[in-house]
Order: sequence, then C-alpha cells, then structure tokens
Amino acid sequence: MRTDLFDFDLPANNIALRPVSPRDSARMLVVRPGAPVEDRVVRDLPDLLAPGDQLVVNDTRVIAAQLSGRRIGRETEPKIDATLIKRLDGSRWQALVRPAKKLSEGDVVRFGHDGRVCLLGHLDATVEAKGEAGEVTLAFTFHGPTLDQAIAELGATPLPPYIASKRAPDAQDADDYQTMFAAHEGAVAAPTAGLHFTPALKAALAARSVGLHRITLHVGAGTFLPVKADDTAEHKMHAEWGTISRQTADALNAARAKGGRVVAVGTTSLRLLESAAREDGTIAPFADETSIFITPGYRFRAVDVLMTNFHLPRSTLFMLVSAFSGLETMQAAYRHAIAGGYRFYSYGDASLLFRNDARQ
Repeated sequence: MRTDLFDFDLPANNIALRPVSPRDSARMLVVRPGAPVEDRVVRDLPDLLAPGDQLVVNDTRVIAAQLSGRRIGRETEPKIDATLIKRLDGSRWQALVRPAKKLSEGDVVRFGHDGRVCLLGHLDATVEAKGEAGEVTLAFTFHGPTLDQAIAELGATPLPPYIASKRAPDAQDADDYQTMFAAHEGAVAAPTAGLHFTPALKAALAARSVGLHRITLHVGAGTFLPVKADDTAEHKMHAEWGTISRQTADALNAARAKGGRVVAVGTTSLRLLESAAREDGTIAPFADETSIFITPGYRFRAVDVLMTNFHLPRSTLFMLVSAFSGLETMQAAYRHAIAGGYRFYSYGDASLLFRNDARQ
C-alpha cells in the first residue's frame, strides 16, 4: 500500500511531554465496529471488558540505553551520542549513533560525561561495522552483567525523539517511562500502553474477573523509525526478541475456548501474540525474534481487542491499528482525537480498539 495513505497532520500541542497523574486518569477513546466513538478514561477499562476476558501485558523493562561520549584515538575527539537498539551477544550491541559520519570501522568511542568514568573503569567500545541508516555495531570492552552495570550507571532513559527534541530526559523519566509490570531488562523503548496501569486499576480488573498475563517483547528503537519507502512492501522491520511461556499460552487458549477475549495491552503485545499464533488462532509457546509487519489486509488470529496509545503519522504502528480497525475508521478516530485535544504518543492518552472483521 502507498505510505502516504497513512499520513495525517498533528498539531504540536497534541504531543504529550509528560504523563498525567494518576496514570489511569488518562483519556481513552473507544472504537467499536460500526458504532460512534466513545470518550472515556482508562479507569473505565473494567466496565468495557467482560468477565473472562484476558489482558496480556508486556513485562519488558527499559534499560538506560542512551549513551554519550567521544571518539578517541584520533587528532580530534568529536562528541558521539548512541542509542542501543539490539543486543547481539554478551559484549556487542547494535546502536544508532549521531553523528554517524564521524565514525569509521575500527574507531573507539569512550562513553561518559565530561570525562567521568564508571566505577568499573572507562566504558569503551570499538566500531565493528557501519550500516546505511546510522546504525553501527559496538563491541564493548566489558561483557555480560559487568557491561549491563556499566550501561546502567552511565546511560540515560532513551526518550522517543518527539519528546527528547523538546526537553532533556530527567530523573522523573526513569519512573515515568517504566510500566508497573517491568521485570525483564532489554527494551530501549517502553511498551507505552502499559504506562496507564496502576495497582488500583489492576485490582478493579481482577474484581471484574478479567485475567492478566505477562509476556515479554524487548522493544527496539525501530519503533521510532519512520517508514521512508513510498510503498509499505518496501519497508523492512527491525527484529525484536520475545517470549511467551507454555503456561501463558495454555491459559490464554483455555480462556478463549470458553468465550473470553484476548485483549492485547499495546502493539508490542499484539505483535508477539500474532507471531506465536497458529492458523486456528491458538497461541503456541514462543522464544524467538519477530519482525512481523502488520498492514491492512492482515488476518488477525489471536487478538480480539487492542489497547494502545495514539501513534505517529506514516508509522508502522498507525498501519497496524488501521489493519485492526480499518483505515477509514482510524482516520476518523484520529480526527476526533486531534479535534478533542487527546494527547498523543508515549506519554499520551489511550485508545481501546475492538477488532473489525469487516475492515475496509
């Protein structure tokens, strides 16, 4: 499909720079097939679901993936900013760097601020390879848990570019940009639909007899990258690592067999569930990378309802929600949200989408 079909104008004042408090007080736009949209709030979620429905959340934990340093070993030592996007092994990461033109294969980057070093010594990395879109392979001098500790000490919260371009990350983001379910480190972007949950909301869902299950997809920075190709068929998705346990798969399959709906909290949960879905819609255990790219025409097998934030124009995520609910439906819903002052993107408001099996 043409990428420009997924474009829309978004006023800058609709972009949220901080989350609301409490988290479940965010607004939520409800989109059902063939029905007018409803303006609700996140704490209404239990009333919008039925007993036996099953929520699926992503329990990945965001690491301090934003590193700043300088190139060393040559006559000049320019500043280098790096965002870790994918762990390759115990000592190597793929990263997006700026300015990429200042680095060549074999260069060494020393990370730290104003000459500061971590307690373990300098955090140095050698550029092993360069890609075409500013990505490089960094081979660090530390390995495994020692490297993880050094990154945690020297790194910062990797806020999305649409927030970071307007303000610097601060200590508050370390809490705000982490869901209450965060357990397994490895993401460089938050599964932002999960940011709306609070202990009170979790308790209300349990009282409604709505199940809650945890899966893990380590979100990569590819989620921020715009689709530059003119046609969606030419866009290549970044792979991300995910896991679904046999226990979770069995529980979801049993609940669905009894008529319960699978409610994905966030596009990351949906993409992992659909990656693990069999042809008959049952969910298999999963432990692998996925680069699934969902556009209109995709046949959903595992997910019945999607809770998600509002996404960027021409993004893979707006393409996904258009596949789930229909392009014209989502274009109208986003027009309503923009006119009504809904807050967009990672720290913004939510939408609750009920799958449209007659998607246009």
